[in-house]
Amino acid sequence: MSKNNSEKITIVEYAIIIGYLISLMITGVGLLFHSSQYNQAVDPVDGDCYIPFGGKHILSLVFYFLTFNISAIAIWLKGRKIPSIPLVLMLIMLMIGSMISVFVLVQVSHHDTSTLDMYVGNEGTLYFIFTPLCCLIMGIGLIRKIIVEEQGYASTRSYANATLNKINNLLSAKLKYPTWALILLVPVFLLLTIILILLGQDRDSMVKVFTETTTWAFSQKMHPPILDHQGHYLCTVAAKGDPVLVKPLRLGKRHGNTIIVNRQLQIANAFEEILSDLSPVLHRYVRYCYVRYCYDKYGFNISIKINSVRASNMTYVLMKPLEYFFLFSLYMCYVEPEKKIAKQYS
Repeated sequence: MSKNNSEKITIVEYAIIIGYLISLMITGVGLLFHSSQYNQAVDPVDGDCYIPFGGKHILSLVFYFLTFNISAIAIWLKGRKIPSIPLVLMLIMLMIGSMISVFVLVQVSHHDTSTLDMYVGNEGTLYFIFTPLCCLIMGIGLIRKIIVEEQGYASTRSYANATLNKINNLLSAKLKYPTWALILLVPVFLLLTIILILLGQDRDSMVKVFTETTTWAFSQKMHPPILDHQGHYLCTVAAKGDPVLVKPLRLGKRHGNTIIVNRQLQIANAFEEILSDLSPVLHRYVRYCYVRYCYDKYGFNISIKINSVRASNMTYVLMKPLEYFFLFSLYMCYVEPEKKIAKQYS
């Protein structure tokens, strides 16, 4: 399927390219929430979860991913115009990449979060399944293209170097390129494994990249106990502030813990639900960024320091302008905002 100025990209090719790029973006979003290795304790309430690929062995997976994509682009653009030896090597990388894609599909098809008893979602499979599926479709499609294209480029090409010319004639005359790729698949894979070992990988890294994980299909590791989720500083304000000022309303539940609820806390939580109602995925991304880069650094330290009635009262007053902004936003977005507010922490 060589491309030149006279050829146009078909609608199917456009669809595959766009679909593949979208799948890569979805996978990127998934890695934001599933980035922890099996030996790290996570806080599931904040959206943290485990990556489906193991530790240092990811380097091997990335290597084959890159070589697969380079080979796919080259074959898509040039087809049989590629010289015989590089073409066979690229077909081998397509075959290896397609086989790895099958294992990745199986790995991400099952995500057992039963041991993360406070986990708030299980969309991990949806984040990761599209990219290997696209790779598998592209790999099979490009190999098929090479098989059905007419031979002729290699048989009319000659090299000044006698050895290269002999190899070219052998490859083009005796067997088809995909057949040579199958014959040389194992030797090339072993050679690449040796190179990766020299770069610090293990000889069985392509096995460990799936097994040295937790909560996924091939996982053979167990994760540590989950982290206790720390209380929000507004919960501290409602509990420790002067009742006349902070106006506690009732007891409520937050992540399984009993807390004192006031209207300011309800409004703040209801405001967060605006984004959740509009786009759950975007809400999780924003919450992840807020928790990791803001609350973990500043918010929890603030909640520790709010340990007196005076500090709680001051925080309550300072939060009043934001409370009014949150309330205004709720009235702008909901027909019955008070019902949304009242149900918080119930």
